[in-house]
Amino acid sequence: MGMELNSDQIAEILPHRYPFALVDRIVDGEPGEWAKGIKCVTVNEPFFQGHFPQKHVMPGVLLIEAMAQVGGVAVLALPENRGKLAFLGRVKDARFKRQVVPGDVVEIECRLIRRRANIGVGECTATVNGEVAVSAEITFAIGSES
Repeated sequence: MGMELNSDQIAEILPHRYPFALVDRIVDGEPGEWAKGIKCVTVNEPFFQGHFPQKHVMPGVLLIEAMAQVGGVAVLALPENRGKLAFLGRVKDARFKRQVVPGDVVEIECRLIRRRANIGVGECTATVNGEVAVSAEITFAIGSES
Protein backbone atom coordinates (compact mmCIF):
# COMPACT_ATOMS: atom_id res chain seq x y z
CA MET A 1 0.00 0.00 0.00
CA GLY A 2 1.39 3.38 -0.96
CA MET A 3 0.05 6.85 -0.35
CA GLU A 4 -3.14 7.24 1.71
CA LEU A 5 -4.55 10.70 2.45
CA ASN A 6 -7.75 11.92 4.07
CA SER A 7 -9.46 15.19 3.08
CA ASP A 8 -7.44 17.25 5.58
CA GLN A 9 -4.16 15.86 4.23
CA ILE A 10 -5.29 16.48 0.62
CA ALA A 11 -5.98 20.12 1.60
CA GLU A 12 -2.32 20.40 2.67
CA ILE A 13 -1.28 19.50 -0.90
CA LEU A 14 -4.01 20.98 -3.12
CA PRO A 15 -5.29 24.57 -2.88
CA HIS A 16 -8.89 23.60 -3.75
CA ARG A 17 -11.58 24.35 -1.18
CA TYR A 18 -15.37 24.14 -1.04
CA PRO A 19 -17.15 23.95 -3.40
CA PHE A 20 -14.24 22.93 -5.63
CA ALA A 21 -12.51 20.25 -3.55
CA LEU A 22 -13.58 17.23 -5.61
CA VAL A 23 -11.49 14.42 -4.08
CA ASP A 24 -12.58 12.98 -0.73
CA ARG A 25 -9.72 10.55 -0.17
CA ILE A 26 -6.55 9.24 -1.77
CA VAL A 27 -6.53 5.48 -1.26
CA ASP A 28 -3.24 4.56 -2.92
CA GLY A 29 -0.45 5.89 -5.06
CA GLU A 30 3.20 6.79 -5.33
CA PRO A 31 4.25 10.45 -5.41
CA GLY A 32 5.50 11.42 -8.85
CA GLU A 33 4.06 8.25 -10.42
CA TRP A 34 0.34 7.76 -9.82
CA ALA A 35 -2.55 8.26 -7.44
CA LYS A 36 -5.95 6.69 -6.87
CA GLY A 37 -8.69 8.69 -5.19
CA ILE A 38 -12.38 8.57 -4.49
CA LYS A 39 -15.21 11.06 -4.78
CA CYS A 40 -18.45 10.22 -2.96
CA VAL A 41 -21.23 11.97 -4.86
CA THR A 42 -24.20 13.15 -2.77
CA VAL A 43 -27.41 14.93 -3.67
CA ASN A 44 -26.17 17.84 -1.51
CA GLU A 45 -23.50 18.83 -4.08
CA PRO A 46 -24.08 22.51 -4.98
CA PHE A 47 -23.93 21.84 -8.72
CA PHE A 48 -27.05 19.65 -8.59
CA GLN A 49 -29.15 22.79 -8.03
CA GLY A 50 -28.67 23.63 -11.70
CA HIS A 51 -27.39 20.43 -13.38
CA PHE A 52 -30.05 19.30 -13.77
CA PRO A 53 -32.89 20.18 -11.36
CA GLN A 54 -35.15 17.51 -12.91
CA LYS A 55 -32.41 14.82 -13.28
CA HIS A 56 -29.25 15.05 -11.21
CA VAL A 57 -26.13 14.31 -13.28
CA MET A 58 -22.61 15.31 -12.21
CA PRO A 59 -21.21 17.66 -14.85
CA GLY A 60 -18.59 16.04 -17.06
CA VAL A 61 -16.30 19.03 -16.69
CA LEU A 62 -16.26 18.45 -12.92
CA LEU A 63 -15.33 14.81 -13.45
CA ILE A 64 -12.40 16.04 -15.54
CA GLU A 65 -11.50 18.45 -12.73
CA ALA A 66 -11.67 15.62 -10.17
CA MET A 67 -9.29 13.56 -12.34
CA ALA A 68 -6.97 16.57 -12.60
CA GLN A 69 -7.02 16.95 -8.82
CA VAL A 70 -6.02 13.31 -8.31
CA GLY A 71 -3.19 13.85 -10.81
CA GLY A 72 -2.30 17.04 -8.95
CA VAL A 73 -1.92 15.07 -5.73
CA ALA A 74 0.36 12.59 -7.51
CA VAL A 75 2.73 15.31 -8.69
CA LEU A 76 2.41 17.84 -5.85
CA ALA A 77 3.02 15.17 -3.18
CA LEU A 78 6.66 15.13 -4.28
CA PRO A 79 8.75 17.04 -1.70
CA GLU A 80 10.21 19.36 -4.37
CA ASN A 81 6.69 20.36 -5.50
CA ARG A 82 5.12 21.01 -2.08
CA GLY A 83 3.49 24.44 -1.98
CA LYS A 84 3.28 24.70 -5.76
CA LEU A 85 0.21 24.65 -8.01
CA ALA A 86 -0.68 22.37 -10.92
CA PHE A 87 -2.40 24.31 -13.72
CA LEU A 88 -4.53 22.51 -16.28
CA GLY A 89 -2.89 22.76 -19.70
CA ARG A 90 -4.82 20.40 -21.95
CA VAL A 91 -7.48 17.72 -21.94
CA LYS A 92 -7.05 15.22 -24.75
CA ASP A 93 -9.30 12.38 -25.90
CA ALA A 94 -11.94 12.81 -23.19
CA ARG A 95 -14.54 10.07 -23.47
CA PHE A 96 -17.73 10.13 -21.41
CA LYS A 97 -19.30 6.68 -21.14
CA ARG A 98 -21.51 6.68 -18.05
CA GLN A 99 -23.46 9.29 -16.10
CA VAL A 100 -22.45 9.93 -12.49
CA VAL A 101 -25.38 10.48 -10.14
CA PRO A 102 -25.99 10.93 -6.40
CA GLY A 103 -25.01 7.82 -4.46
CA ASP A 104 -22.16 6.93 -6.81
CA VAL A 105 -18.65 6.39 -5.47
CA VAL A 106 -16.29 7.49 -8.21
CA GLU A 107 -12.87 5.82 -8.21
CA ILE A 108 -10.32 7.97 -10.00
CA GLU A 109 -6.87 6.89 -11.09
CA CYS A 110 -4.24 9.06 -12.73
CA ARG A 111 -0.91 7.66 -13.94
CA LEU A 112 1.78 10.15 -14.88
CA ILE A 113 3.07 8.96 -18.24
CA ARG A 114 5.43 11.87 -19.01
CA ARG A 115 7.18 14.50 -16.91
CA ARG A 116 9.75 17.00 -18.10
CA ALA A 117 10.75 20.16 -16.26
CA ASN A 118 7.48 21.70 -15.07
CA ILE A 119 5.16 19.89 -17.53
CA GLY A 120 3.44 16.57 -16.87
CA VAL A 121 0.94 14.34 -18.63
CA GLY A 122 -1.40 11.92 -16.90
CA GLU A 123 -3.63 9.13 -18.19
CA CYS A 124 -6.76 9.34 -16.07
CA THR A 125 -9.84 7.17 -15.64
CA ALA A 126 -12.89 7.58 -13.43
CA THR A 127 -15.02 4.49 -12.78
CA VAL A 128 -18.20 3.67 -10.87
CA ASN A 129 -18.69 0.03 -9.82
CA GLY A 130 -15.98 -1.00 -12.27
CA GLU A 131 -17.65 0.79 -15.22
CA VAL A 132 -15.70 3.58 -16.92
CA ALA A 133 -17.51 6.90 -16.53
CA VAL A 134 -14.84 9.05 -18.20
CA SER A 135 -11.26 8.76 -19.39
CA ALA A 136 -8.86 11.42 -20.65
CA GLU A 137 -5.24 12.41 -21.01
CA ILE A 138 -4.56 15.53 -18.94
CA THR A 139 -1.56 17.84 -19.35
CA PHE A 140 -0.59 20.22 -16.55
CA ALA A 141 2.07 22.79 -15.74
CA ILE A 142 3.59 23.10 -12.30
CA GLY A 143 3.96 26.69 -11.15
CA SER A 144 4.12 28.86 -8.08
CA GLU A 145 1.41 30.99 -6.51
CA SER A 146 3.07 34.25 -7.56
